[in-house]
Amino acid sequence: MEMERLVVVWCPELLEEGPRGEEARRFVQVVARATELCPWVHPVRLGVCAMPARGPSRFFGGEAMVVSRLGEAVAEPACIGVADGLFAAVLAARSGLIVPANETATFLAPWSVATLARPDLAVTLQRLGVTTLGQFAALPSAHVSDRFGADAAACHRVARAESGELAGLRDHSITRRLRVARGEDPEIGAAPPPYQPGFFGGASAADTRAALSFTAVQERLGVEAVLVGRMQGGRDPAEQATLVPWGSPEAKSAAAVIAAAPWPGRLPPPAPTQVLHPPRRAEVVDVGDGLIAVSGRGLLNGAPDRLSINGGPWQQVSGWAGPWPVTERWWSVRRRRARLQVVTADGVARLLCSERGQWCVEAVYD
Repeated sequence: MEMERLVVVWCPELLEEGPRGEEARRFVQVVARATELCPWVHPVRLGVCAMPARGPSRFFGGEAMVVSRLGEAVAEPACIGVADGLFAAVLAARSGLIVPANETATFLAPWSVATLARPDLAVTLQRLGVTTLGQFAALPSAHVSDRFGADAAACHRVARAESGELAGLRDHSITRRLRVARGEDPEIGAAPPPYQPGFFGGASAADTRAALSFTAVQERLGVEAVLVGRMQGGRDPAEQATLVPWGSPEAKSAAAVIAAAPWPGRLPPPAPTQVLHPPRRAEVVDVGDGLIAVSGRGLLNGAPDRLSINGGPWQQVSGWAGPWPVTERWWSVRRRRARLQVVTADGVARLLCSERGQWCVEAVYD
């Protein structure tokens, strides 16, 4: 059976998904741009897509022209190759080669048996002195099947250029992953039209349409153009919230990150509702106008009575809790701080921080 001749686009920077998840979104654009040249582009796995060579080569005037057009279109660092069968075409793309028709076996011969992605088989063959696909292909088919089993026999047919497919070469989840990266519902494909309500009144459709909009903005302006808040570990209120790109793995792993460390000295709940940037300078005095300070043992030298913020009028303190001392970076520059919660007579609760004898207002509670 004649193997289909394929063009493969291989993007080395997109083969593994990073923590921010942008590789899938970038690969969506590679597939979309390749589809503009040929409508039969099929993702093979993350960073690798393939298309039939016959139609595009006839239209553009040869396989070399197809490779050139694709290189200009994908807008990503990519290697493009052409060969008979998917396995050889992927290796051709990694090498940036156009393998002549019916010369696949010759092209594959010098490649290591490790390229079959069968570690146990490769180790066994190498112990027997069979290190290349050419040497493996030269073994009698019946002996390979009897000695190594059905999967090795399938690999043997690939090495002999009798078959172009190899189990495990395709990632069958890639289509679903790319739908998610495009902001589509992975079960139904594109988002439903705006007028179509969800089962309970349209929330699901609205969420899907919003995801499509976010993805479109990221594709046009970059991954950092759409950010979402995420909780994380930390001792300070400002450290416990951060902005990450929408759709990235970081945006979905809040609970695990918060639980990843004990964070001694972390502020107890409830969390403040507003973190001030920058913090506002403050003064705290006792009933005798003495400045309130935190001792080296983490204790207040008196009871807070009044609070002044940024040199403003004094406000009566009606309640307070703390202090909570925090010592950080003992391995380099030692940093000692203490936090104090206070409620003033106007009913506003604030979080104060003392460092090097100076108080500041870090956050405000509802």
